[in-house]
Amino acid sequence: MKNNETKRKVMDAACRLFYSKGYHGTSVREIAKKATVNVSLINYYFQSKQGLLESAVVHYYEEYLKKIEEEMIQSENLSSFEQLKRVIAIIIQYKQERHQFTCFIQRELTLDSVFVREMMVTYLAKEHYILSGLFEKVLEETHYNKTDRQFYLLQLKGLLNTPYMAPNEWHNKVKWSRSNDLFITKYTTSIFKWIEFVTSVEKEKSRSELS
Repeated sequence: MKNNETKRKVMDAACRLFYSKGYHGTSVREIAKKATVNVSLINYYFQSKQGLLESAVVHYYEEYLKKIEEEMIQSENLSSFEQLKRVIAIIIQYKQERHQFTCFIQRELTLDSVFVREMMVTYLAKEHYILSGLFEKVLEETHYNKTDRQFYLLQLKGLLNTPYMAPNEWHNKVKWSRSNDLFITKYTTSIFKWIEFVTSVEKEKSRSELS
């Protein structure tokens, strides 16, 4: 088996166990058993369980941001709203396809740790920069003040993360690939409708004030 394939196999096994048993409740031996590799191989590639966790998170976020940036380039000639819609669709699809590890990461983000702070300084800061820039363009035609726009951005980010912060509320609704695809379609559509509502209400208010 090629080195990269072995590392991916180990990370996939670790992600599933971290989700079901938690980071501290999972041993390197359990990861090795699930990945059908020797414990020594995990130590060779990742040095420790912490090193394995960091590698998995780095891989998750680097791929995540790469897909967002690629979509932004492909949709740069579209309207601001259409570009934002495409990026949102990519985000939900990526998170849903990696549902278990996404839920684990969201759970870890509720904790105050050096690891979480490092993620916030690097990957989450970049995600915030991208989303705030796209959303700001969509809100340019409204008269929302700075504080209102910040609150709406927080709400948008909450919509993108909520299914993975409370997964048990709809866990039984996604049982196979078709229902998974259906969830992605329906959930992204609901976010689009929320954005349309947020922008249309303020635009209508502005038109009423001018008439």
